Amino acid sequence: MVVTLSDTARQFIALFEDETGATARDCVVFEDGEDGDERVVFIVKPGDMAQAIGSGGETVRNVESQLGKSVMLVEDADTPEAFVANALAPAAVYNVTVSEDDETVAYAEVDSEDTGVAIGEDGRNIAAAERLAKRHYDIDDIQLT
Repeated sequence: MVVTLSDTARQFIALFEDETGATARDCVVFEDGEDGDERVVFIVKPGDMAQAIGSGGETVRNVESQLGKSVMLVEDADTPEAFVANALAPAAVYNVTVSEDDETVAYAEVDSEDTGVAIGEDGRNIAAAERLAKRHYDIDDIQLT
């Protein structure tokens, strides 16, 4: 799919790449909740995640400080199944199956102890994963199994 970037997203990607040396393939800004907290999700080129995080998370914290927003990193993938698994990280995802009937649904088998991690506080993590999966692979919904 073709992803269109806003001017803000392009600026955030430029800052991210300058700060980390890693390649970002996409950037999405999420406004969370009533307090208007924003977080930025960067889709990072496969193999660049360690560079993006930095030693002890120092590099990504520097990016958060410069943006004044929390940052989430998702490693890009070549298949929709791998992408959904990466988007749900750090939850342990054993398997993802994509079903295409009336709508495209990704069924993610998540360790029972990690269901809360996959969903996140107030559903933030799964909502982000669904939005990214829709944006990159036209997946309408993610169901945890």
